[in-house]
Amino acid sequence: MEKITLLQVPKLTIGCGCLAQCKLYLSASAFKRAFLVAPPIARKHAEKILAGLPASYIEDSIEAEPSIASFKQILDHARHFEPDVIIGIGGGSALDVAKLVAALWNSAQQIEEVMGINLLRERKTALVCIPTTAGTGSEVSPNAILLDEADKIKKGIISPCLVPDAVFVDAELTLTVPPSVTAATGLDALTHCIETYTNRFAHPVVDIWALEGIRLIASALVEAVQQPASLDAREKMARGSLYGGLCLGPVNTAAVHALSYPLGGWFHIAHGHANAILLPHVMRFNSVEAPSRYADVAVAMGVQRESSDQATAESGVLKLWSLIKATKLEMELSALGIRENDLPRLATAGLGVTRLMKNNPRSMSQQEAEAIYRLAYKGA
Repeated sequence: MEKITLLQVPKLTIGCGCLAQCKLYLSASAFKRAFLVAPPIARKHAEKILAGLPASYIEDSIEAEPSIASFKQILDHARHFEPDVIIGIGGGSALDVAKLVAALWNSAQQIEEVMGINLLRERKTALVCIPTTAGTGSEVSPNAILLDEADKIKKGIISPCLVPDAVFVDAELTLTVPPSVTAATGLDALTHCIETYTNRFAHPVVDIWALEGIRLIASALVEAVQQPASLDAREKMARGSLYGGLCLGPVNTAAVHALSYPLGGWFHIAHGHANAILLPHVMRFNSVEAPSRYADVAVAMGVQRESSDQATAESGVLKLWSLIKATKLEMELSALGIRENDLPRLATAGLGVTRLMKNNPRSMSQQEAEAIYRLAYKGA
């Protein structure tokens, strides 16, 4: 068995209504100055959490795809406030920004210095994360992503210092998430689990989380989109997203995520939506290299095993297409402002995300990457 390191949140609370326990945790920890990062839609939850604390600041200027420039503005606000705890509540963007603020507001390191793997040296300030979407799994991962406007591509900061001290996963907070966001974030979480299980560096310990995440999300995604008030579906999606997040540290993602980054950086397509567009095409491309793994993915999605692993894997791709179709997400890049002559440079940029492409079970050439984008362009 290969060596693996699991980075675990010291306090992880999951269950409907557990947001109330977050408030108790903050009070018991005797924090005096809380800096809370949240999108405007989560402000009411933020105010509820902060009630009773001696001093607090709510930062709600979060972009959908946060950039280095916007992050620096928020960092300046934190430096003026001098917090003793950072709280992130919201989707992946808010959580990623909160994690980086906690590490850098009182650090000599600059954001540009820590882009990459294990370049961030320390975090001195307490960090609490509360997801309000079932998607990124950022609340339990050592990863954070920002858009580098100069290079027009998303870049990752990966460090054990970004794993929060306490996390509260309350599915009730996801009940008001719009169907389109539920679909995109849910498919992002599904991508985390699939890319982890089929990864070149997959590990049997992490496989357990990945397969259970696939089962939960495939069984609940359509209901969560079509019946937003279904707490049962929302709970399954929250758990599936959590499992996907736990997979990110020890194994991480691969070609789907790498190819999706320039779609977000250049064309501002939401991260989960970009992953959803690419996922079936990359699955079909990879399955010839790892048919047994993709057959397991298909079975976890509810497909019956067929006469061969390759046939089962192909049924899994068709099952994925049926799930996506039921969510009504737009699946043609041509309908999202992308031109056919953009595809070669998208392929070059995606292949340049080597920290993820190296994980892919099948090597990918420039021509093959372009072919995947071309299929996504047509929605075929």
